Amino acid sequence: LLRDSVRRYLQLPADQTVLILHAKVAQKSYGNEKRFFCPPPCVYLSGPGWKLKQEQIQARDLGEAGFRVCGYMGLDSMGSSLMETQKLSFEEQPDEKGFGCAKALYISDADKRKHFRLVLKLFFSNGQEIGTFHSKLIKVISKPSQKKQSLKNTDLCISSGSKVSLFNRLRSQTVSTRYLSVEGGAFIASARQWAAFTLHLADECCTRSEFPLREGYIRYGSMVQLVCTATGVTLPPLIIRKVTKQYAMLDVDEPISQLHKCAFQFQGSDRMYLCLSTEKVIQFQASPCPKEANRELLNDGSCWTIIGTETVEYTFSESLACVREPVSPVPLITALQAEHPAGEGVTGGGDVAMLEVQGEYFHTHLKVWFGDVEAETMYRSPKSLVCVVPDVSAFGSDWRWLRYPITVPLLLIRGDGLIYSSSFTFTYTPE
Repeated sequence: LLRDSVRRYLQLPADQTVLILHAKVAQKSYGNEKRFFCPPPCVYLSGPGWKLKQEQIQARDLGEAGFRVCGYMGLDSMGSSLMETQKLSFEEQPDEKGFGCAKALYISDADKRKHFRLVLKLFFSNGQEIGTFHSKLIKVISKPSQKKQSLKNTDLCISSGSKVSLFNRLRSQTVSTRYLSVEGGAFIASARQWAAFTLHLADECCTRSEFPLREGYIRYGSMVQLVCTATGVTLPPLIIRKVTKQYAMLDVDEPISQLHKCAFQFQGSDRMYLCLSTEKVIQFQASPCPKEANRELLNDGSCWTIIGTETVEYTFSESLACVREPVSPVPLITALQAEHPAGEGVTGGGDVAMLEVQGEYFHTHLKVWFGDVEAETMYRSPKSLVCVVPDVSAFGSDWRWLRYPITVPLLLIRGDGLIYSSSFTFTYTPE
C-alpha cells in the first residue's frame, strides 16, 4: 500500500514547503528600546500540497469556511509563551506563494545568549497543528563594529558567495526602511519584502554574462556582482565602497563587516551609484570633493546597510498519508557518505553497500527510501541514519543487467506515511 502511495507521489509530488529567510546577526535592544530585527524574518509557503491539504480538510469538515494557515514566530527561549511570539498571517502572492513576515521581533539585553534560533509554529485555521520549524543560528551583536575588521574574527566578515540583504533608512528612521528587492524581473525598493542576494567577487576583465567566481572575504574597493537568489536577476558589476558620514571612501580596502554602511558604484561609470528614489532603483551621480580626492559626496538614497542572511527550507508531503501528528521535526539531509568496504564514491553495486545519511532532526521513526524501494534503516543519532542500499533488481527485473546508470530520488518516510523529499539522489552504475 505504502509503495503504491510513494509511486503516486513520485509521479505527482504534492509537496508543502516552508522557507524561512532571516538575517545572520541581530542587534541587541537596551533598556526599554525595541530594536526590531532588520530585515524582518520572513516565511514563504509554496508547493501544490498546501492547496490539496486545504481541499482534504474542507471536504472532511464539510466546507470549513475561510480555511487558511496561520503561524506564530518567536525566539527559542526557554518556556516561551505565546505572549512573546508574533502572529503571522499569510497573504497569497501573485506566484501563489503564501508570505508572512514577523516585523516586531527583538532580543532584549536581559537575554544573555550569544546565539539563538527563531521558532515558527504553524497551524491550520481549524486549530490543527502543522508543525514547529527552526531557523539557523543567529549571532547577537551589540552594535555594528566601528573598528577595522580583522580577518581573524571572520564571524562578522562577509565572504564571496554568501547571501546578503541591503536596506536603506532615510535619517535613521525605521518607518522609512526600504529593502532592495526584485519584482517582475526589475530591481525595486520595497517597504515590505526583501530579497536575499548572492554577493560574488567578480573579475575586472570579464563580460557581464560570464563572470568567474572568486573565493575569499569581500573588501571595500572590490568589484562584486549581486544576484537575486529567488529570480537569478543580476545587477551590472559594481564596486563596493565604504560610507562615512555620507561620503563614499575611495581609498579604503578593509574587509566588509555586518551592518556596515556601504555604497555601490557602477563599474566603469562616472561616479554613478546604486540609489533608491521611493520605490524605484535608479543611478545617482555623486559629487566630487575638491579638497579630498579620495571622497565623493552621496545622497541619502545611495547609502545602504549590508547584512548577511540565511535561508532554511523544510519540505514534506501529507497528501497521501492520514497524518494526525504534527509534521515536525522535519528532517534535513545535508550529505551522503558511502560506508562500503571497497566503496568509491556514492554508487551502488557489488556486495552489500551501506550508505550513511547525514543531516539534522532525524529520529527513530524514519526509513530511507530509494525511489519507491524501502531500505533497511538504522538510526544512529539525530544527525545520522545508516541504511543498506537496495539491490538494483528491486526496481524491477529490467534493471538486473544494467547497461547505463540509473538515478533514483532519496526520500525519508515516517512511520505513518508522511513523506519528506530531499534534493539528494542515488546513482546505480553498471559494474
